[in-house]
Amino acid sequence: MWKIGVVTSSNSVYRKERENDCFPKLEALLKHNLNVAVAYHRVSPDNIEMLKENMIELIDRERVDLLITIGGTGLSPEDVTPEATELVIDRSVPGLAEEMRRCSMQHSRKVLLTRAIVGTRGNALVINLPGSLPSMEWCFVAIADQISSALSIVQGTNENVNI
Repeated sequence: MWKIGVVTSSNSVYRKERENDCFPKLEALLKHNLNVAVAYHRVSPDNIEMLKENMIELIDRERVDLLITIGGTGLSPEDVTPEATELVIDRSVPGLAEEMRRCSMQHSRKVLLTRAIVGTRGNALVINLPGSLPSMEWCFVAIADQISSALSIVQGTNENVNI
């Protein structure tokens, strides 16, 4: 079973000025699509250093297999999740990020404004998701069927996956 970590990046959620409506929905999506539960959840302000520290803690110390970030992927000056993620990952997986945007365009062309990225750090897969419903759901569902395969490849447990 995969160990899952989630970091929500939002100044307003961090300050408890707004509900974290995406997190419960992501929990349900993970259960439905991958039959997994979230082991760790952190809420961070939109701050590169704090986001980076939370991601590194969950991947390197807590040994999560999958780290999903919610929020901070837009064009606002305070949206810095992709920049923090780039400082954490070893390799990018652009195909998954491209597929999130491609599939989500069926619902709204505004998804083109997300700068979400996907990558790996060691044996972990890192996925950025937008912080608004329903964009977060559209992006997750677009790649949900590839997450288990990606994790198996990254962790070296499935040598027979042809790409």
